[in-house]
Amino acid sequence: MRVFIYLMLLVFSTSACALPKILVQHQRNADNLAEIQVTNETLETLVCYVAIDGHKLYFELAARQRSQWYKATDMRFNFSHFSTWCDYLYLHPK
Repeated sequence: MRVFIYLMLLVFSTSACALPKILVQHQRNADNLAEIQVTNETLETLVCYVAIDGHKLYFELAARQRSQWYKATDMRFNFSHFSTWCDYLYLHPK
């Protein structure tokens, strides 16, 4: 019985921390500025942000869709300066 309880706690604790599946792509554009694009690989609408240098751009990403390309404002930025986050829209309705 104790093993069953521990197993159930393990299953529910890991699934509660699950984030949606996204694909992040990086590239350089013709002006040699770093760009990033987020692809939603789930069947749910997501709320996401792309951040660079402390500035966050929030957007909604429909199921199985790609975002627009978001570019840096300076050539010194590269892919490691970007950060992204996405979660299910129904968990963050604002």
